[in-house]
Amino acid sequence: MDPHPRAHVPLLVRIQADPVRGRRERGEAGALRPQRAVPQEHRQPAHRPAARQGARAHRRWKRHRKVVHPAFNMDKLKMMTVTMSDCAGSMMSEWKAKMEKGGDIEIELSSQFEELTADVISHTAFGSSYEQGKKVFLAQRELQFLAYSTVFNVQIPALRYLPTEKNLKIWKLDKEVRSMLMNIIKTRLENKDTMGYGNDLLGLMLEACAPEHGQNPILSMDEIIDECKTFFFAGHDTSSHLLTWTMFLLSTHPEWQEKLREEVLRECGNGAPTGDMLNKLQLVNMFLLETLRLYGPVAVIQRKACSDLEVGGIKVPEGTVLTIPIATIHRDKEVWGEDANEFKPMRFENGVTRAGKHPNALLSFSSGPRSCIGQNFAMIEAKAVIAMILQRFSFSLSPKYVHAPMGMITVRPKFGLPMVLMSLEM
Repeated sequence: MDPHPRAHVPLLVRIQADPVRGRRERGEAGALRPQRAVPQEHRQPAHRPAARQGARAHRRWKRHRKVVHPAFNMDKLKMMTVTMSDCAGSMMSEWKAKMEKGGDIEIELSSQFEELTADVISHTAFGSSYEQGKKVFLAQRELQFLAYSTVFNVQIPALRYLPTEKNLKIWKLDKEVRSMLMNIIKTRLENKDTMGYGNDLLGLMLEACAPEHGQNPILSMDEIIDECKTFFFAGHDTSSHLLTWTMFLLSTHPEWQEKLREEVLRECGNGAPTGDMLNKLQLVNMFLLETLRLYGPVAVIQRKACSDLEVGGIKVPEGTVLTIPIATIHRDKEVWGEDANEFKPMRFENGVTRAGKHPNALLSFSSGPRSCIGQNFAMIEAKAVIAMILQRFSFSLSPKYVHAPMGMITVRPKFGLPMVLMSLEM
């Protein structure tokens, strides 16, 4: 059986063209066939709002990036490593307690990592308000499942405004999330004179909105709430699945488990790893990158063309939405060579840009100006957790495991990841 099947990944780039600007037809075998471009003098002025919308969206994105970016500089992230290690240590203490009762144990790791990354993101985003933050996370996760349940339905815009059973539930949950976030924010604002805004992500955003700066706030309160929601989803869901698939590959490649454990013990010893220690874990880094290539949490992303352009000989009109099948590109032999479906972390020995035949072949965090702002956060968190597990446990895949990667917004194991853990500590 192929240990890395192309399960649940799209095989075609979908182009959704603005009907005012032109269309795309399907030729033989579903191939895309470009239509004759509409001459400039025959184009209707109705398409221009797309350009203005694109410009407004870009300005809004730049404002948000300006506020959030300082939270992800390397000095801040190194400080967060302590929080990450503490959260991971609490999880592993529970594992050890179970082992004392009966030696080796079997644990379903997928759900464990979901709880862990929720704990980490709650601490780093909301600091001392992390318990309230976890309640926000639970409501957000339910909203996520509701959103996915309709993603493949025919989208009729008016339906989202009708009081259907599902819409009523979504509205109720969204109201709860906003209310909880507003309560956290209100508490911060009430205590700012004595405790300040805080050094976490929420604190940085509130500082940017502070009226004492004597100018219009960079972000409105609604935008801060939206950023908190985004940070929860992006920082929790993708990170938990990266940890899950890394443990899966470590258990199916025991020789690499030993290599990585040797490196971790050499660079970190038996103590909690620091940011500087994690930077020295070259093999761990390569292993994580190969995991992201084969089992990247995000299988598909979309981008909208803000101007007319040409892609692979096809003219793409402004306003067109391009769907980029990351999972398919990551296994494309034309991009990665004949061993594209094989697990080979050493392909990243000379860096990400030289691993494939194109410098931007790895798209797990997207690429360019709009690449994921939290990619360093995700990699440091993954390194810290995996290093601590390797220090304390050896592990193997449970016979109960069924390999069924499932794309549900993010790529996850459909039946979880049951793992047999053995303590290495005497």
